[in-house]
Amino acid sequence: MSALGDRLRLKRALRRLPLALRHRVIAGLPRGILGQDFLLDRLPPGSIGAEIGVHEGDFSRRILQLIQPRRLHLVDPWAYEDASEYRHSLYGGKRGGDQLRLDQRYAGVVASFQEEIARGQVQLHRQSSEAASATFADDYFDWVYLDGNHTYACVFSDLTRYCPKVRRGGLIAGDDYGVNGWWNGGVTRAVDEFAAGGLVELVEIRRRQFILRRR
Repeated sequence: MSALGDRLRLKRALRRLPLALRHRVIAGLPRGILGQDFLLDRLPPGSIGAEIGVHEGDFSRRILQLIQPRRLHLVDPWAYEDASEYRHSLYGGKRGGDQLRLDQRYAGVVASFQEEIARGQVQLHRQSSEAASATFADDYFDWVYLDGNHTYACVFSDLTRYCPKVRRGGLIAGDDYGVNGWWNGGVTRAVDEFAAGGLVELVEIRRRQFILRRR
């Protein structure tokens, strides 16, 4: 069996678990077993970071387990999109369900991270990535992970808005590079065009993840 096949089977098995149990399992998995773990190895312990696009908080839990950030900002509007272009997304069409289901996802994230929220390690921002970006000072983050709206326009906007919020030498990473998806390759195109602008340098592309460093 291939390592990739094993990771895919594990990911599917995790999705079948109730959220609270899933997060406990994720927190107990050994380092390196999940596909995105290599990326987290590049993020410094005790850092300040943000995850843009949280969904049900699975990767958020992994971030907390492996790097124990000083502060983790979780940004997601948890808003249902009824436009036809989102019909195959996690927040539109049948997969998204309706706004009630998105509200339930948000409530599940709040419940899962209530201890970290209470002690100030995790801060939730239920708003668009654009609105949230305006609340952060320049050079504030050590890293930002982008996994929100995957359309070209939104990814390029996130890269543009959050790049100055990351300190020089800090990292901007994200998911689904090289994947066409319902977003028609928007992630890849936005990352390539933004990287060509000279504000960042490419660090690595692996397992659908991109990693950029702010110059």
